[in-house]
Order: sequence, then structure tokens, then C-alpha cells
Amino acid sequence: MMKKIIYLMSLAALMLAFSSCRSEDDFTDSIFNTDIPVVDNTKSTAPFDQWLYDNFLKPYNVEVQYRFNFTASDMNFQLTPAEYGRSQLLAHFIRYLFYDVYTKYAGDDFMKINGPRMFHFIGSTGYSPTTGTEVLGTAAGGVKITLYNVNEIKPWSETVAYNSDDVEVLNERIFHTMHHEFSHILHQTKSYPITFGQVTSGSYNPIDWQERDSTTTHQLGYVTHYASSANYEDFVETLSCTITDTDARWMNRIINACLPGLRQGDKERVSELIDSLEVNLDAPNAHWNNFTVYSESEYNEETGVYDATDRYVLDVFQSNEQVVNKEKTAYVKKYKYAEFKKFTSFSEFLAWVPYKTDEKLAGMNAILKKLDIATEWYTDRWGLHLFELRREVRNRQNNINTYLHSGDVVIYEAQ
Repeated sequence: MMKKIIYLMSLAALMLAFSSCRSEDDFTDSIFNTDIPVVDNTKSTAPFDQWLYDNFLKPYNVEVQYRFNFTASDMNFQLTPAEYGRSQLLAHFIRYLFYDVYTKYAGDDFMKINGPRMFHFIGSTGYSPTTGTEVLGTAAGGVKITLYNVNEIKPWSETVAYNSDDVEVLNERIFHTMHHEFSHILHQTKSYPITFGQVTSGSYNPIDWQERDSTTTHQLGYVTHYASSANYEDFVETLSCTITDTDARWMNRIINACLPGLRQGDKERVSELIDSLEVNLDAPNAHWNNFTVYSESEYNEETGVYDATDRYVLDVFQSNEQVVNKEKTAYVKKYKYAEFKKFTSFSEFLAWVPYKTDEKLAGMNAILKKLDIATEWYTDRWGLHLFELRREVRNRQNNINTYLHSGDVVIYEAQ
């Protein structure tokens, strides 16, 4: 009985103390100085700083560091600051093409809870002379995304319009990286199935991935060179490529991956993928309706002919005459490959692709499996639909000039 009374007295004292603390907190002033403004109006950048506060810090608790932060930068690279005007433009694009997209389909709280807490803008690229590669972006600790190449963004004014090439630069240099790094944040919060990495577990190469050409990469079952470096990079590349890559990039990837052959049922699944990507197979001047397959060959100087092997590659051009596989085109045409077969439609090519039962066959079958796992994870874990996001991003990109002239975009001069 005595112990019970002591416990009751202790509980009563605890409740009284808690009640006293709450009552005291309710009526005392904040211990912080609330008179200090959130934006320093004495700075020449005050208007843009206020815009960042209203559009990023206040609604999402995210800081945009557009001023060069030396201590927060990677000391392994020689870097330059992001230009003020381009930083403003990128901040508008991030809101329009990134935050507003996820908010539309996942709700107002999604980016508040899962979004990064800091963006760090760097003007130049992070180039490594050792490996010959460049860093386009990084994600640190699930809270910070660093974006390079800000100074490559096309400047905008009332008299300047963005065309498809400008949008492609944005995708390739900025927004592919954005979705890539954000996908890292998401999978660090909710892990993806281990079955994803098992699809092509034997061919990841963290050391020399950059040495693989596009044909090899796709035929091994990866969407990009970098995807073949590690399974977690493979996972986020699969997501970001689906959301941001153009029809031309996807069709080049699909054709490359199909070349070694397909398994039973995969031709139908390829057609379903193309439908989900919303690629117009009948688009005029599309490279996927006019391309040549080359057989890998060694030139025999004595006979003057090419000795072909069983491996095939593409020489594919986009409608703007830029070579998709830039680094190999001249090499392909002149020295190592012999023309094998011309196709005048993708349907003709798909009908030509042979069925194979080889268990080691990866290519399109592996890419399809990975897409299935990634899209299911996206929906089950986050309530998001991958191809729906792709459609939204593409629609916004197609209307980017309307957005830029809507009156919502103001590029301030430093005062």
C-alpha cells in the first residue's frame, strides 16, 4: 500500500510539473529574436532571396544555395560559381518541372516530407581527368542535392524562346540528374527489392563502366553506361531515364537491346513499353524508321573484305542529324563494321529480331524486368505511377515557353 501511495504521489507531482511547464510556455515570449527579417533587404539579391523564401524555404523547408559555397564544394574539382540570372532560371524550372509535378500526383505533403533540404548550384562541370568522366550531380545524406553545369542553361528573356534542343540540354544536364538524385533519396528512405540487382548481377563494373560503348551497355541490360556501375545506380537510372529521356534515346536503347535476340513474349512487351512511353512510331523522319544494322567485322587487308562475327551494332541518327552514338560513328562506318541490313520501319526490325532461349541473354529482357520491378516499387511504396510522371513532365516541357511568358517568371538584376 505504501508503495502504491508513493507511486500515485510521484505521478501527481509529474503531472503538476508538466502542467506548470505548459502553462509557463504558453505565456512567455519566444527565446529567439523574432524581429530579425528572414531576408536581408540590404543585399543586392534581396528580391530573388525573397522569392526563394516564399517558394522553397517557407513551403518546403528547403534552402537554395546559389551563391558559391567553397567549403560545401567538392575540392577534387576546379569549379566556378553559378551565374545569378541562370540560377534564378533554374530555380523556376525546379519548381515548375520538379516540385509541382510530384506535388500534383503525390499530394502537398510529399515533397515537404521527402524532398531534399538543400540545393547547391555550381556553375561548371565536375570533370575528372583521371577517368574522363564528369559529375552532373550528387546527393548527400538524403538531404542535399548538388547540381553542376548551371551556366550551360540557355539564358532567357522576353524575346528568347526555348526549342526542343534547349529542353533536351535541360533534361540531359540538369533534370535527369535531379530525378536520379531524388530517387536515391527515396530508395534510402524505402529500400527497393533485392531482386532488381539480381537481374544482371554478374555484369556490374564499378571501375571501368565508362569504357563500355552504348551498344554493349544496352545489350547487357542497362539503360545507360552509368547504370552498369552498381545496382543502386542502375535502379535510379532506370527511374530517371523513364521520366526524362526523349523518344529518340529510348528507341535507340530499345533497338540496341533487341539486337542479340528476344525471348518468347518479349516482342509484345516491347510494344507495350513503347505505348507506355507514348512514342509515335509513325513520326516523320524518325530514326527508328530508317536505320542500318552493321555486323561487327575485322577488315582483312589481303582479301579486301570484312570477316563478320555474330555481334551487331547500330549507326543511328536523330532527325536533327546529330549522332546518337557520337563516339563510335566514324569508327563504325570506316574501320570495323560492315553494313548488314537496312530497315525502313521499327515494325520491320522487330519482326526480324530472332527468338532465343539462351539463359545468358540479357538485353531487352533484363531492361523489361527491371522496369517492372522499379515501376511496382514506385507505386507500392510511394503511390506514384512512373509513366504518368513522364507524361506530366513532357507536357510541361512542351509548354515551357508558355510558362516562361506567364508572368510568374521574373529574372531580377542585382541591385
